[in-house]
Amino acid sequence: MKIVNPFITTGYVGAEYFCDRERETQDINNLLINGNNVALISPRRYGKTNLLRHCFTQPEIADNYYTFIIDIYSTKSVAEMVHRLGASILETLKPKGRQAWEKFVLILSSVKSGIGFDITGMPSWTLSVGDIAVPTTTLDEIFSYLEQAEKPCIVAIDEFQQITQYGDSNIEAVLRTYVQSCSNTHFVFSGSQRHLMGQMFTSPARPFYQSVSLYNLPLLPEDKYTSFCIRHFRNNGKSLQKEVPQEVYKRFDGITYYMQRTMNELYAHTASGEICTVNDIDDALRSIIEASAMVYEDLMYQLPEKQALVLRAIAAEGKATNLTSGQFAKKYGLVSPSSVKSAVPALLDKGMLTYEHGVYQVYDKFLEMWLQAAQNRY
Repeated sequence: MKIVNPFITTGYVGAEYFCDRERETQDINNLLINGNNVALISPRRYGKTNLLRHCFTQPEIADNYYTFIIDIYSTKSVAEMVHRLGASILETLKPKGRQAWEKFVLILSSVKSGIGFDITGMPSWTLSVGDIAVPTTTLDEIFSYLEQAEKPCIVAIDEFQQITQYGDSNIEAVLRTYVQSCSNTHFVFSGSQRHLMGQMFTSPARPFYQSVSLYNLPLLPEDKYTSFCIRHFRNNGKSLQKEVPQEVYKRFDGITYYMQRTMNELYAHTASGEICTVNDIDDALRSIIEASAMVYEDLMYQLPEKQALVLRAIAAEGKATNLTSGQFAKKYGLVSPSSVKSAVPALLDKGMLTYEHGVYQVYDKFLEMWLQAAQNRY
């Protein structure tokens, strides 16, 4: 596949366009090959999912295992999770041939009416969440397949902390029982909410206590990312000042997605034979943010007034602490500390804020920049 822009912002397209993570790839694969389950933890947009895709393309994994990555971030119930598991496993098995997918389809007797076939005999997952009458029965069948598959399996469940939001206090214990009984499958539980993941895997009162090897994903090293950027510009007949990726890294605290999106824009606006300089960064960011302005306006319009005001205040602060102090409320013209206290949990639940080590920040860094620019205009 011809890659027009080497700074990929969605998905994984191969090792050539994947920056570093050599040690992390080796660490995770060594843990899995040696029979461990892994909890992979880092904030969102550090590149966890693409790291797993990269891990699973390595010969020692790709040649010997069936690998599945299931994202449950948007699921709200056990039924939705089971639906996502089944659909993802089937879609992954289909390209591997009839022998691979037929066993899975035959085992799923509880939902067989929801699996259709086209004129070539290829299966498709046609059932809706409501068609899964007894989620635990279908879940039992899925794990039964994993135990009987022709190859050992590795299942990565992305945003695993989402199961704590299902309103089913027993789901952790149920999943732990299944995982514990699997001898043919190892698991990666990937999560972005450090405090929830920490509670699930390090609290003696929780079912998954001491059941995994914890792995905290660090930021990409600045020097590795700088070299990566310079190489891709050079390989395509363009030049890049080393200060550019260094400045981009600084502005986004090393968070992979925002760096990649910015470098993608800079690359797109640098013609062959030209040089990209630090002076081009602000124009690139302005272009990115302006393209999303209408989305951000709608987003802010839909927020209750108190939440919108608090979000703007945190954006203006950048890294905010002591939100319920009278000083913070006064500085940003908020009604009272109590109004901040009520708005923050709602913004956290909506994923619009992050909270780490006592510091609140706007989750979407481009939204943060848009809010800061809007405030500066008034």
